[in-house]
Amino acid sequence: MSDQTDNPIREAITGAISEHPVILFMKGTPEAPACGFSARTVGALQALDAPFAAVDILPDPRIRQELSAVSQWPTIPQLFVNGELVGGADIVAEMYESGELAEVLGLEQPDARPNETPDVVPTNPPGMQIENKLG
Repeated sequence: MSDQTDNPIREAITGAISEHPVILFMKGTPEAPACGFSARTVGALQALDAPFAAVDILPDPRIRQELSAVSQWPTIPQLFVNGELVGGADIVAEMYESGELAEVLGLEQPDARPNETPDVVPTNPPGMQIENKLG
């Protein structure tokens, strides 16, 4: 049988995390989130004009399983910045509201930041897309 080092899905996940400074593993795509938590996280990133890569975990259930094994985090979405797990939707929302998300991303905090994380995806250009190599 194969061991942990011979796992192409896990290798693709860790490779994607290391290749992209900001990457969001989510349900759906930034243009069409498939759950409210993913939409809220995308909304926070787009409200800050943060460039980010995104991977849809829905095409293959093994992606979610391996992602959770890599991150030790059970829920989706999962945001990684510079190879480190930032957290899921609630943590990202709290960080957005406090201004900490902009700081972690190395971005200027907008002057007119709403008090709450956007519930819908803004009409800003979508985040940088990567090919879903994990399917």
